[in-house]
Amino acid sequence: MIQTLSFYLFAGLMIASALLVITARNPVHSVLWLILAFFNAAGLMVLVGAEFIAMLLVIVYVGAVAVLFLFVVMMLNIDFAAMRAGFVKNFPLGLLIALILFLELFVGLVATNAGGIDLGTPDGSAAQPLGASNIEAIGALLYGRYIFLFEVAGIILLVAMIGAIALTHRQLPDGTRARQDIGKQIRRRPEDATIMKQPEVGQGVEL
Repeated sequence: MIQTLSFYLFAGLMIASALLVITARNPVHSVLWLILAFFNAAGLMVLVGAEFIAMLLVIVYVGAVAVLFLFVVMMLNIDFAAMRAGFVKNFPLGLLIALILFLELFVGLVATNAGGIDLGTPDGSAAQPLGASNIEAIGALLYGRYIFLFEVAGIILLVAMIGAIALTHRQLPDGTRARQDIGKQIRRRPEDATIMKQPEVGQGVEL
């Protein structure tokens, strides 16, 4: 019973947050609603016993993709001063969202201890070893049956990394290469560093 209630809770909140992502006028709010949708999707993955995918959703999507979206939003021409002015007014809403997230985590843990949801009848072709967790089963499958494809993907990423290094380490027209001179950076004097100017109002900046 608690598994079904947890499923409807996570699914409903994920759909609602997804709708708010595309209807919110503030792009920062859209990213925050997207993070909430990722958390609810992770809760659904925990319910079906796929804790590895839930971990990927939280670590990769929330920790990397959502942060990348925030960086893009920060590069937009947004008046953040007006947003900070309404921080105190929106603080109760943020506290409510944080409370909902903690409640979802608690409900997800209770539902997981009660057992997973039966989504269908397995045919046994992808059965995990006895006594192994979901992460151990994925590791055995990835480094067993699909080891060749895994190694090919690693080689492709290595070639891409070497290509990026070769493009940035190209030779300049004067015969030198684009590289850092660590010794020159260490020997730099404070007089050679950037000087902060405090121009008067309406006088501009001295170049």
